[in-house]
Amino acid sequence: MCSVGSDSIWSYKWYKDMNDNVVSQSVRHTRTGDTLTISRAAESDQGLYWCQGEIQSRSISIISDPVTITLNALPEASVSVSPQGLLYSGETVSLQCVIPGYTDWRYYWYKNNQHLPDETSKVIDITIPITLTGQAGQYRCEGNRVSRPTSSQPSDPVTLTVKALPVASVSVSPQGLLYSGERVSLQCVIPGYTDWRYYWYKNNQHLPDETSKVIDITIPITLTGQAGQYRCEGNRVSRPTSSPPSDPVTLTVKALPVSSVSVSPQGLLYSGERVSLQCVIPGYTDWRYYWYKNNQHLPDETSKVIDITIPITLTGQAGQYRCEGNRVSRPTSSPPSDPVTLTVKALPVASVSVSPQGLLYSGERVRLQCVIPGYTDWRYYWYKNNQHLPDETSKVIDITIPITLTGQAGQYRCEGNRVSRPTSSPPSDPVTLTVKALPVASVSVSPQGLLYSGERVRLQCVIPGYTDWRYYWYKNNQHLPDETSKVIDITIPITLTGQAGQYRCEGNRVSRPTSSPPSDPVTLTVKALPVASVSVSPQGLLYSGERVRLQCVIPGYTDWRYYWYKNNQHLPDETSKVIDITIPITLTGQAGQYRCEGNRVSRPTSSPPSDPVTLTVKALPVASVSVTPQGLLYSGETVSLQCVIPGYTDWRYYWYKNNQHLPDETSKVIDITIPITQTGQAGQYWCEGNRVSRPTSSQPSDPVTLTVKDYQPKTTLTSDKEDVFTGDRVTLNCTVESPGWKFYWYRHRPDSTPVTTTSGYSYTLSRVSVSDGGQYWCRAGRGDPVYYTLYSDPVQINITERPVAVLTLQPNWTQIFIGETVTMRCDIQGGGDSDWNYRWYKNSPVVIPFNIKPEYRISPVYMSNSGSYTCEGVKGNKFSKTSEAVKLTVSDQPQPVLRISPQWLNPGDSVTLSCEVDKTSTDWSFSWYRTVPYRAGLPSLLHESYSLQPLSGNVTTEDSYTLIPAGPTPTGGYVCRAGRGDPVYDTLYSEPQFLWSGDLQPSVSLTVNPNTTQHFTSKSLSLICELKGNSTGWRLKRHTETAWPSECPSTWRSITESTCTITSLDTWYSGVFWCESGSGEYSNAVNITVNGGVVILESPVHPVTEGDSVTLTCTFRHQGTNSKPKTDFYKDGTLIKNETTGEMTIPAVSKSDEGFYKCKSDEGESPESWVTVRAPASSTSVLVGVVVGLLVAGVLLVILLVLLVRYQNSKGSCSNRIFWPPQPQRTNQDPQQDQGSTQGQAPDTGYTHQQHGGTNIYDTINSSDNNDDDVAGASAAGPSHVTYAQIQLKKLDKKKKEKRNYPKDYPVYSEVKTGKATGAARPVDVTYAEVDLQKRAKAKKKRETATPPEPESVYSLVKPYTVPAAAGPVDVTYAEVDLQKRAKAKKKRERATPPEADSVYSRLKPR
Repeated sequence: MCSVGSDSIWSYKWYKDMNDNVVSQSVRHTRTGDTLTISRAAESDQGLYWCQGEIQSRSISIISDPVTITLNALPEASVSVSPQGLLYSGETVSLQCVIPGYTDWRYYWYKNNQHLPDETSKVIDITIPITLTGQAGQYRCEGNRVSRPTSSQPSDPVTLTVKALPVASVSVSPQGLLYSGERVSLQCVIPGYTDWRYYWYKNNQHLPDETSKVIDITIPITLTGQAGQYRCEGNRVSRPTSSPPSDPVTLTVKALPVSSVSVSPQGLLYSGERVSLQCVIPGYTDWRYYWYKNNQHLPDETSKVIDITIPITLTGQAGQYRCEGNRVSRPTSSPPSDPVTLTVKALPVASVSVSPQGLLYSGERVRLQCVIPGYTDWRYYWYKNNQHLPDETSKVIDITIPITLTGQAGQYRCEGNRVSRPTSSPPSDPVTLTVKALPVASVSVSPQGLLYSGERVRLQCVIPGYTDWRYYWYKNNQHLPDETSKVIDITIPITLTGQAGQYRCEGNRVSRPTSSPPSDPVTLTVKALPVASVSVSPQGLLYSGERVRLQCVIPGYTDWRYYWYKNNQHLPDETSKVIDITIPITLTGQAGQYRCEGNRVSRPTSSPPSDPVTLTVKALPVASVSVTPQGLLYSGETVSLQCVIPGYTDWRYYWYKNNQHLPDETSKVIDITIPITQTGQAGQYWCEGNRVSRPTSSQPSDPVTLTVKDYQPKTTLTSDKEDVFTGDRVTLNCTVESPGWKFYWYRHRPDSTPVTTTSGYSYTLSRVSVSDGGQYWCRAGRGDPVYYTLYSDPVQINITERPVAVLTLQPNWTQIFIGETVTMRCDIQGGGDSDWNYRWYKNSPVVIPFNIKPEYRISPVYMSNSGSYTCEGVKGNKFSKTSEAVKLTVSDQPQPVLRISPQWLNPGDSVTLSCEVDKTSTDWSFSWYRTVPYRAGLPSLLHESYSLQPLSGNVTTEDSYTLIPAGPTPTGGYVCRAGRGDPVYDTLYSEPQFLWSGDLQPSVSLTVNPNTTQHFTSKSLSLICELKGNSTGWRLKRHTETAWPSECPSTWRSITESTCTITSLDTWYSGVFWCESGSGEYSNAVNITVNGGVVILESPVHPVTEGDSVTLTCTFRHQGTNSKPKTDFYKDGTLIKNETTGEMTIPAVSKSDEGFYKCKSDEGESPESWVTVRAPASSTSVLVGVVVGLLVAGVLLVILLVLLVRYQNSKGSCSNRIFWPPQPQRTNQDPQQDQGSTQGQAPDTGYTHQQHGGTNIYDTINSSDNNDDDVAGASAAGPSHVTYAQIQLKKLDKKKKEKRNYPKDYPVYSEVKTGKATGAARPVDVTYAEVDLQKRAKAKKKRETATPPEPESVYSLVKPYTVPAAAGPVDVTYAEVDLQKRAKAKKKRERATPPEADSVYSRLKPR
């Protein structure tokens, strides 16, 4: 439950393991208001849980402290079933609840999640109803027992599945209707099992002779209708032993189907017709048919429909036909049909008439008519030479005789078909057509043979045997309407070649034959005139000054006269086949277009002109002279001249100097050495070339003048940077006044070996180091042998280590919180002067590209400022090294955790408050507050429900604060907060922690009804603030592990002023209850535990006083089941008593009875409860008297005084700290979970244990295991002088009637060890005395006076000691004194001599 005050406007969220892991609503996780319920908790539900209260309208949010949920698996119950597997209706099944590992279980059975109160045994029997099938319920079990574990996990549910008994059924073969005379098989089918004995019944009468699974029954041939009802059932030895009887099966018998023959067409049949006979058997399919003609079986006819063709010559009767059927499936046969008689009549006969009659001529048209007497509406079918003519369906058809056909033109016949009967006629007799050929036309050509373009040709149409023709001419199948004469003339176009067309003719006349067939076509073929062409020699490009030859070529013929044309102008002087033309030397580009043609006497008489030939002239290639090196030359240098003639190779070169041929120089490149004494011009040089192939020569080059300087050139060296950092890049440039040089680079000395050589004038040093610094020179050289310039002047390059940027975070905290201020400083180490600018980077990208200040301030910081930061320095074009990354982590505003130790106050105890912030953060100071009812002007919490009142010395630098009770009890709530920095950055307030006291207070006390710390769920509880005196305004408060303190809400319980009654308790109501006044006073606190189990222990709510009687009662939820169960009582886990009454009484309680108590019986085990015992008011003085007496007249006091005197001399004043027993807060949880409080420690640790009874009394005081922590805690608030006395008093043997009255006779020796205890926040001066008084043997009394023994020496040894976990030096003196029994001298009868003094030995043990 998450509770924030009583205000209902709060809404709640729940978190698990992480702040962003919200517990969502699910089947097992139910959020209802302020409550999170986890049903069927699983291992995945373990972990830390928080809740958060919010008021959306006011943006208020409060997060609780975490609560750890740990699950220990209970033993798992399981259900075994016998018999296993499927169950059958009516059977009995045994269920057994198996819980491994433990015994003495009380079993609880559930069916479909409903408890079965009558079933408490380990094994239960269940009888399945005979009618039940399917699921018979889910059964599960669980167990409860007295000892732990008191319960088991519920078993997984076992589903009982009931299968119906196998039901018999009767299958019938064949199925469906039965037919007279058939045989039917009945089979009794009982699925899933074998070994049945079968029982058959007909019409409910048992058939004793039928015991087989299958029986056969024959249906009488005359039977129709019902043939009886049949059913069966089975019995067997193994399960299931029987089956219910099958449903009855009724056998129904039907008569066989009767066949009949249908005829199509019906009535009279005609010869040659086709008739279809169909065997009709109604109601069924898949028949195999049998046909009979005149009672003779037709074995080839097995189809339902058969076709019978009537012979064409047949008339009269054509036979009697009948059919019957057989089939595979039922019914398998039919009776035969009645016979059908076929009667036949003769068909009408067709004939063909022809028009015109007699001889026919090719190409003529003839008409044929089909005559069929006696009927109309015929569709006619024509045949030629017995081949059907599908396109001819008319009574009359016209036939055109092919023009080429002669002789017989075919035999024609016809026949008819019609819709009504008779549907056809026999074919007519054939008619033969005879044809005579037409006269054939032909075309004659003049002149014959090849024709030439432009000639004239004559064509004549010849048709033999007849006259009076009209002529028709066609060219390329196109009619020439203008040509009607027998002879026509045609002129061939001059440009036409190849075919000039196909020509044919034909004739028409008035009498028969009226036409002639067209003549065969005559093709006119035309040959082109021979074409002249011009050939050029040489071919291709012509060069200025060359001579070219043109030739006119006319292939295929001779004896030509030639005609030449230039640019379409006739050249009358040129009549030869070949002409020569000289190209002017200055001419370039086009030199004219030339063409030719020819004439001759015989055919062909001329040629067309040639295509024009264009003469194109190209200039000769021009030579040029290149000079290396270029530019200025120097005395003594060698220069290379190269004759460059582009576009061609294989030149022979000619060189000239000042226009004088140099006969010895024929190479492309010549070298000239300038005399060392020569200056000024060294001559003009030019060249030209000749070659064998065209072009055969070049034009001469322009002259080149060589100019010589009389001095050696010098280089100039420059650098882009002179002062650089390591890792930078430096470029050196070396320049000369002329081009073509190679550069040589030197360092330290110019006459040394070059560092490097470059073809360019630049030399770059990449990523320089300090060793790269120094003086650099350069010089240049060119030619072979190399001609060098003078050395340059030196350039000094200074290289220093790159300065390093160092980034520091101020303040240097590893953890920064939202809202704090952070300053980053970038210092450049080794950077010389301070003229630096700064760049800042976050996660590599630049945050601030330019900043003149070395500091980057972020105020306030946010989560988005988290990241890895670096910086670098920038000075001009120089950069420092980037700093190492500093990681800045920004977190949400922290909330410290407050712890109180101890949390339950003992009278006189001091209390330590410790405040812890995020462990990775430092430099905090701490503020301490006590919660009080709301007061204006004070900080408030819980929506002004509480205010925070600062404690005395509110702000400390230590994380702990010590409350030393003085005056009113300091019970109540406490809060801390931390702050750091300037200005101060504050954390959130911690969640309040509470300091309680179980002791009754003078103004008010909290009483509980029933007056016990443990209560059952569903019971009622009243808590009452009983006021004393005039105190008013008290309210009842409650605190749980996961919730803020809250009042008793009227919404869920009844409340009357200072009384709260919880009418129905639940486990989550467990917690601490107290009364609180409006002024902040507190009553005693009561720790209430609500148990959902079956046993609780009734124990006192308030501390009890030594000597009082205390009764502990073991109470059971179901008290009536066993009114006096045997009960075991345990103290601190150890069995101390067995009772049959359920109660245990301690008549006079003592301090040794303080501790954790619980009870256990067969019903179960109660939680533990703490019983607190308080000493009466005078107990301290009594204890001092006992100790002084046991120390033999102040021996212990002497020791303590010695130690105290020594301590006072060295450290000053001291005070006493006394350990009191802790107060319990829990009942069934480990007390060590109480955030460091002393609650839950062993009852014998840190307080006095007294053994009663007998004459020997010894008292033992043992040191608490928490002493060291107490020292640290006590010192947190400031200097303190504390003396701790840890005394072990062991039994001292006495002699009867003799007492030790003289401490001086028994001196005590102390062995003292001193040490500096470190780790506390301030010095703490502590004196520890551990005294072990053991029984010492007395000397036997003598009658004479005992002689006093010699005194023994006292030894002292000091050892250093360190208090763990303290924050500063602590001076501690430990003294452990062991008083052991010394043997006494025997008594004598005479007056006893004083015995020798017994020595007391002390040894100090290191702590």
